[in-house]
Amino acid sequence: MTEERSVHFQHRPYDGTSQPFTVGLKPVSEKNWLETDPFLASHLAEKDRLFAERPDDVFQAEPDTKAAQTEVLDLVLDHLKRFHSGTHDVHSSGVRIPAAGRRINHADLPALKTASLMVQEDLVLMRPGENGYRLVAASLCFPSSWSLGQKFGLSMADIHETVPDFNGARMGQMVARLFDNLKPGQLLCRFNWSVYPDEKLYHPGAHHIEVADTARVLASLFLRVERQTLRRLPGSGDILFTIKIHHDPMAALQSHANCSDVAGGLSRQLLALSNEQLRYKGLHTSRDALVAALRNVSERLRHSD
Repeated sequence: MTEERSVHFQHRPYDGTSQPFTVGLKPVSEKNWLETDPFLASHLAEKDRLFAERPDDVFQAEPDTKAAQTEVLDLVLDHLKRFHSGTHDVHSSGVRIPAAGRRINHADLPALKTASLMVQEDLVLMRPGENGYRLVAASLCFPSSWSLGQKFGLSMADIHETVPDFNGARMGQMVARLFDNLKPGQLLCRFNWSVYPDEKLYHPGAHHIEVADTARVLASLFLRVERQTLRRLPGSGDILFTIKIHHDPMAALQSHANCSDVAGGLSRQLLALSNEQLRYKGLHTSRDALVAALRNVSERLRHSD
């Protein structure tokens, strides 16, 4: 439990380093492309459960993506061997993950699913087409309020149809240019955050935060941070999009060393959201109560110092 608590609030895009509903892409090194943390075993176990119970909901791929999937698997294997030897033992025929009690065969198919079962990230392939890049393959076990079944095969514009300030706005235009201009070897990273009523990883449906007890607002909520990366596959030219989920119980804020900074940054971003953005995040009826709770925590800590 101590190890797990130590990774809470590892990424804080709401502290002013990122702004919601913006592109916010920054370069990231190959070493830091994929992440492992103390939740590795539980995240991989949840992927196993989802693939067993609802395989069509978490994996889809067009037939002509097999070569691109193999590219992804090769990239993941090389990365794990070079930078994650402490958690992944990569051999010529398979990968052993002692903390998760598993061994995965390289030759298992589909290749994108095999790669996904080695790492905590979800893996999504985007391919250029007549109407821009579209989703042609994905291992998506931990969606944040979207469904692979609904989005599979759609273009970037259609996928983001409900996202405020995306289509017809600067954000959508910037993403289109970035996808067109991304070079093999370039690695980019961005973050997104939301507030959720539970710590479930599989969240395909829209959510809405209701506050029943204003005195215990933070006790029942979780900050969900998505760490997203982009890279172009050198062979197929497709773009690989990775998504790593971080779940932080908001109640843990009170014991965080930088509680005032974290609570203050989150409060400011909540207050800056438009009504449309609040509705998209499911916070349009709870934003004020959440901000008040964050301020109370910050005030209590200041008075106790």
